[in-house]
Amino acid sequence: MADQFDSALDLLRRLNPAHTSKNLSAICSLIPAEEENLLASVDQPLSVRRCKKSGRDYLLCDYNRDGDSYRSPWSNEFDPPVEDAELSSERVRKMEVRANEAFDVYRELYYEGGTSSVYFWDLDDGFAGVVLLKKNSSSTAARGTSGAWDSIHVLEVVEGGRTSKYKLTSTVILNLGSSGEALGQLDLSGNMTRQVEQDLPVDGDEGHVVNVGKMVEDMELKMRNLLQEVYFGKAKDVVGDLRSIPALSESNRDKATHREMINSMSGMKV
Repeated sequence: MADQFDSALDLLRRLNPAHTSKNLSAICSLIPAEEENLLASVDQPLSVRRCKKSGRDYLLCDYNRDGDSYRSPWSNEFDPPVEDAELSSERVRKMEVRANEAFDVYRELYYEGGTSSVYFWDLDDGFAGVVLLKKNSSSTAARGTSGAWDSIHVLEVVEGGRTSKYKLTSTVILNLGSSGEALGQLDLSGNMTRQVEQDLPVDGDEGHVVNVGKMVEDMELKMRNLLQEVYFGKAKDVVGDLRSIPALSESNRDKATHREMINSMSGMKV
């Protein structure tokens, strides 16, 4: 079974990341015994569901799932309902509510739309959680371009008096597509994961929400800059070397002018 699990992960790494959800579903149907392990190990684009009680959208992931049901962070209820569902303690639930309020503001300020969800649960020596953010660029679909950003921030907090140890593992899934007569079909998809650990002072439960918010904000800023400067910059250089937007005749005319200028300069006497 371990060989099947490792082979499935290896196969998913080699397939088009834009189709991760479809490929993962197909692999799970082939090896149903490893479905739970695969769903817990593979990051895939987040899905959105409407909370029936509050009327607000929330994001689905493996951390708010119980079988085929998902818990809404707004109502704290599973859909479909689950008997004897395991819920977080009252203290952790209060922090979860406050964190959802805070990241809802963060989402509006940084993403100007999209959907956010935060889920917390208890640990023996603290608590853990996940911060989810999703934004689809559907307004440009009519012009032949599309884009989707999914960020998944998994955190673990070990409480120790005045200071607590925070471990944050962040994954960004980015899908960009473009089609047109000038460029043809362009698909840029992938994911990136980074991890950080910090010991931070804590002033009550509100301090945990503040610390988590700062860490997620800093991590997203670093990952956005890295994507823009390294990955997008490199992709732009590669595409620029491989493909030319101007017509071939125009490029040839520029090259001929350049050669003529070089030849005339080489014939000049100093």
